[in-house]
Formats: sequence, structure tokens, C-alpha cells
Amino acid sequence: MASEQNSKHLPADERRTVTVEAVVALAAQQNPTDITTAAIAQHMGLTQGAIFRHFPTKESIVQSVLDWVSEKLMTRVDQAARTQHSPMAALEAVFMAHIGFIAEHPGAPRMLLAELQKSGDTMQKRMVVTLIANYRGRITEILDRGKTCGEVVPDLDVDAASTLYVGMIQGLVMHSMARSEPVDLLKSASKTFAVFKRGLVCTN
Repeated sequence: MASEQNSKHLPADERRTVTVEAVVALAAQQNPTDITTAAIAQHMGLTQGAIFRHFPTKESIVQSVLDWVSEKLMTRVDQAARTQHSPMAALEAVFMAHIGFIAEHPGAPRMLLAELQKSGDTMQKRMVVTLIANYRGRITEILDRGKTCGEVVPDLDVDAASTLYVGMIQGLVMHSMARSEPVDLLKSASKTFAVFKRGLVCTN
């Protein structure tokens, strides 16, 4: 928890970032929909008034959290993809980078899932849908490159494969959330990707 003495002197942009990170941390410990501005303020050692000086509503806090998650995640996976020349190596690097991000910020996927489960067409839900679409687009591009260079089976249904790819990540998150003891996400992810890879790679 940040002390009020230290937090109250932060520049505005840094205060907003620290607030967002506090929400992500809280989301790892409780249902994201139950997080109140009072809980955020208490976690940061501030008053609610200090929070509302930078965020007019709780919804604006959530939107900032989703922006933060989207930017951090997409930056990390894009960097991982650029480190590899082979499409399949890039696909695995992206997968492991994504799981690494989740391991560091377990509250992040919980925030995304919480918004997706809400009824109605909200701004926050549209933000999550856009993130997923952009992410799947990255995966589709890599798979298409794999088909072009002959590394991936030519008759692969890229749309179905990208859906399965995202589903693997969601499954690992759910598995982690369902366990009472800590789960080695990176180890589980490596084993899971190995199974997925067998269905994609040309063997001849």
C-alpha cells in the first residue's frame, strides 16, 4: 500500500497510473465488480476525494484500467513476436509472453472477464471486445505467414485456430482461478502450447 504522504505528491499522470495498478492488484484478490472507490482509496492510503480529483467516476477508472491492460499486453506480445523469425516460434513467444503478463498481473484477465459478463452494450465491454479482436488479428496474421512459408499445414482453418488459441489462454486462467494452491502458469502454458502446436505444424 502506498502511503498517503508519498502518494499525494505524485504528478497527475503518475497518480492515475498508480490508481490503475491498484485496481488491477485488487482484482487479483476479489471480484472486480465488487471493487469500490473506497477500497481503492484505502489500498492506496488516500481519501476517496483524492481519487475523484483524477477520475470523475468509477466507470472512468475501469476504462483507464482496460486501456492500461490493452496497451501493456499488446506491447508485450508485439515485442515477443518481433524477436522471432519463424512464424511458429513467434506464435509460441506471443503465447508465453501473454501468460507471463497474466502471471505478473492476475487481476488483469479477471477485469476483462468481469466486463464481458455484464449485460448490455457498455463502453467497457466494447473495449474488451476490441482488444480481443485486435489480439486475434495478430494471431491470424502469424498463422497466415506460417501457411505461406509452409511451416503450418496448408488446409488449416485459421479462424478456428485463432479461436482455439485464445481459448487456451482463457482455460489456463480458469484453471489457475479454480485451484486453491498456486499454479505454475508458465509451465502449464508450455505444455498446453506443445499440444496445440502438434495440430498445426507440417510434418513432411
